[in-house]
Amino acid sequence: MPRKPGKSAVADRDAATDRKIVALAEGVVRKALAKKEPVIDVPTRTRGNTIWDRKHRILRMGDAKAQRELFNLNQAKQFMQTMLHSHSVRELIAAQKTLSLRGMFYKGLHTVAGTSEKTFADQDESDGILEDLEVCLGALREELHVFAKKAGTIVGNVTLVDSGDEIDCRRMGSGGYAIPSIVEPDVIQFKKCEARFVLHVEKNTVWSRFNEDRFWAKHNCILTEGGGQPPRGVRRLLKRLNTELGLPIYCLLDCDPWGHYIYSVIKQGSISLAFESERLAIPDAKFVGIRAKDYRACDLTDDVKIDLNDTDIKRAREIAAYPWFERHKGWQNEIQGLLDNGFKMEVESLITKDISYVTETYVPERLKALDWLD
Repeated sequence: MPRKPGKSAVADRDAATDRKIVALAEGVVRKALAKKEPVIDVPTRTRGNTIWDRKHRILRMGDAKAQRELFNLNQAKQFMQTMLHSHSVRELIAAQKTLSLRGMFYKGLHTVAGTSEKTFADQDESDGILEDLEVCLGALREELHVFAKKAGTIVGNVTLVDSGDEIDCRRMGSGGYAIPSIVEPDVIQFKKCEARFVLHVEKNTVWSRFNEDRFWAKHNCILTEGGGQPPRGVRRLLKRLNTELGLPIYCLLDCDPWGHYIYSVIKQGSISLAFESERLAIPDAKFVGIRAKDYRACDLTDDVKIDLNDTDIKRAREIAAYPWFERHKGWQNEIQGLLDNGFKMEVESLITKDISYVTETYVPERLKALDWLD
């Protein structure tokens, strides 16, 4: 049985988070008692404050910060929302309970006394404040006792322990095991793993084809999907499978700017979550396809072509200019090949060859030939 972090370690983590919240509140109180305007320093989650760490091949957040001012009419509401969510997090820690992002929205939702103004207009506003709170405190969402909805699936040759329950991912039927939002070692442990690698696919439709064909059993691997751009829970689990179990991560994504961006996020991290890159990014992840060359290499028909629009073309050029792709000859050729083709393709386009072409021919041949981009 794998060892999970002891209760004392979790308690220490909660105590540290609580101290950070208290320090944030005390800073506001000190300003007020000194008859100075209370402000909160919020690190900016923008491209301009994102640094490409070439040595470690991940994105990192810079040092730039913006001040959230209580007496600024344009910022007073956000200031209040930040303190409101801070208080809710303290209550969660004290009660040793968790809440979903939706639950946090409703926990903080009320009409401000003496006004008709609600504390939050919608959940998006609430979610953004929670992300700001993460970077303000230097604490991860999991440390705030907040989780997101499940949006990912896993099946294959690995046995997990989830909150004390043993999950054999070989026996998950057609639906697979839903990857939780929080997959830290105090929640998820790896008990037994025989897999040689992980194949991550973009969408559930493609994942279902691989699962039905039992690709994971034939090729001794783990199969995951993230419902498009994978959420943090999926990315974090992939990272743990890679670093803790030493499993290579191969990505099968669409041949379009969105597929390229998803790969970039898995590999290097994202601008909005650059402060979490150390625990999310997988610099050694490989892109096995689908590729611009596949229209001819796989002898596909014109039926699979989806014309690039102006937004696609603009986005492709932006991605080509990313520092981690800019000097990569393979990726420059790939993106230029997409633009030269003038069309994009989905992984599902390979079904025009044969229902199981992608599982029985395409991916096995790519892996055998070591034919991928990294």
